[in-house]
Amino acid sequence: MLGTVTMYSTTWCGYCRRLKSQMDREGIAYTEINIEQDPESAAFVEKANGGNQTVPTVLFPDGSTLTNPSLAQVKQKIGV
Repeated sequence: MLGTVTMYSTTWCGYCRRLKSQMDREGIAYTEINIEQDPESAAFVEKANGGNQTVPTVLFPDGSTLTNPSLAQVKQKIGV
């Protein structure tokens, strides 16, 4: 299940930490990418968020994204 979703985050993002701990608790697999260390990912996040580097931005297998989603939104999106 590794990489069911991709979470774009930063080290200092409280919302990212909260979502990661919730997803860990629920057993939802994700791949995390720190946009501060990956300029390509930062550009992707900007494109998904109207030019803003808003995190967490979560990319789903169908190519859609959600910005700062709740755990319920993530679960609904992946059908858990």
